[in-house]
Parts: sequence; structure tokens; C-alpha cells
Amino acid sequence: MKRQMTFGIANGVASGALWGLVFLAPAVLTDFSPLQLAASRYLVYGLIALILLVPRWPALRVHIGKVEWTALTWLSLLGNLVYFILLSICVQWSGGASAALIVGMVPVLVAVLGSREPGAVPLSRLAPALALCVAGVGVMGYVALASSHVSTSNAQRLTGLLCGVGALLSWTAYSVGNTRWLARVPQVSGHDWSLLTGVATGGLALLLAPVAFAGGGEGHTGGQWAGFWAMAAAVAIFASILGNACWNRASRALPLTLGGQMIVFETLFGLIYGFLWQQRWPLPLEILAAVFLVVGVVWSAAAHRSSLPATDPA
Repeated sequence: MKRQMTFGIANGVASGALWGLVFLAPAVLTDFSPLQLAASRYLVYGLIALILLVPRWPALRVHIGKVEWTALTWLSLLGNLVYFILLSICVQWSGGASAALIVGMVPVLVAVLGSREPGAVPLSRLAPALALCVAGVGVMGYVALASSHVSTSNAQRLTGLLCGVGALLSWTAYSVGNTRWLARVPQVSGHDWSLLTGVATGGLALLLAPVAFAGGGEGHTGGQWAGFWAMAAAVAIFASILGNACWNRASRALPLTLGGQMIVFETLFGLIYGFLWQQRWPLPLEILAAVFLVVGVVWSAAAHRSSLPATDPA
């Protein structure tokens, strides 16, 4: 059991490192709209997922029916399209740090919701760890609001923050729903579920693309479009294909209350990538916030480990 938890935590950290790229893409491609960013990423994701899924489909088709495809569509809408569009607006209008700190609250919401699951660690035992996570996000928020260099109006910035809250709620719903569906289809591996999600997301992106690219290539050079599609492909492969596969493995290996804590690493890596892009060192308060978040996750993991039986029945 402890080996399974270590495996789950390792995959949770890996998914955070890969998902952190989603905070970087909107900051790099500020000349493109959030709809274009979402449509391009998920068109590429859907195409790659479809290619990889074709040889595996004969073995999967007996486990995937209308009910599963409906669930995949809703999960794709919440955890991919809606989330990424709202997140992109937040990054471009309120700054990457603001987006990271808001999404960093996902572990708190997931832990609260997961505390009612059968066999979950009581919320009272997780309270100190959750308090540290909240403190870390609060410190990040103070730094972001006090030293942001985003050149947008107050109205745009407020709208961006509201979109960040929407992204938080969307991703929380996806995280809980996806974990429960993985438990309902144990015959389907986490990687295959990620590919199926990609196909469903690609189908939704096809509907979004005409709206996103209605203006054609006006206002952008050929080089800008080349960089745009290169970034879309990179985020699709690393964040969507590989990141989702790691996350699904973590979701299966960890209880919901601990699995939700792993999303903190998406925030941390998103900040690291942002610092690299801005070519600056983190401020002392930003380092303190990161320490709070990491200690909070480690504390939560310790609370779960202490609740495991002394011997492994396997």
C-alpha cells in the first residue's frame, strides 16, 4: 500500500510539472485569443489521441459505451475546454501568478469534498496541512496583487480574476468527477482513459475552431503562426497526453483527499516556468509561499500514511 502511495505521489508531481506549461503558453502567446489557444491545443490533442487509440480500440470498445462517452464529453468540457479558456483569460488579463494562486486552491476544495468519501482521512486531521496550503496561496496572492506588471485596465483585471475563480470551480468538478469515473472503469488504464478524453476533447474543439479562427490569419505573420502551432503541439503532447496519463495513474493510486493535494505542484511549476520566462529570481515572499505549499502537501501525505495498516495485505 505504501509503495502504491509513493507511486501515486511521484505521478502527481510529474503531472504538475507537465501541467505547469498551461500557465506559460498564454503568457508567451499574448497576441492570440484564449479561444484560439484552446482550439489549437485540443485539436492537436484530439488528433494525437485518435492516432494512438486506433490500435487499442478493439480491446477497449467492450468497456466504452454511450454512458462512458457522455461522461467523457462532460469531463472534457469541464477539465479541458472551459478550464483552459478561463485560465488563459486570467493569465493574459490578471497575470500568471494570479492565475496560479487561484488554481492553487483546487487542493483545498478537493480535500473538503473528498473528506466525505468512504475510508477518507477525517478533515480535522488534514486541517493543519490545508491551512498551510491556504497560507501559501494567500502569500502568493499578496505578492501578485502588490507587484503585478500586467498592463490591463482594472475592469479587465477583475474580469480575469473572476475567470480564474471559474477555472478553479471547473477544474475541481473535473478532478472529483474524473476520479470517480476511473473507479467505475477499472478495466481501462489511466493512459487509455486519457486518450479517450483526448478524442472527446478533440471533437469539442472541432466545434469551437470555426468561432476561434473566424478571422483567418489576419494580423499575424507566418512565423507567428508557426510558433503558435508549435506551442499548441508542445502543450498538447506534454500537458494533455503525458500530463493527463500521469494524473490518471495518481488518481487511481491515491485517495481523493491526497490526490487533490497533488495539484499544488501544478501551481509551483507554473510559477517556476513564469519566473524563467520573466528571467527573474523569485521574491522572498514567493519562496515562502512555495515552502508553505510543499510542507502542506508533505504533511497531508504523512496524515494519509499514518492511517495505513502496519502491514501490507498484498
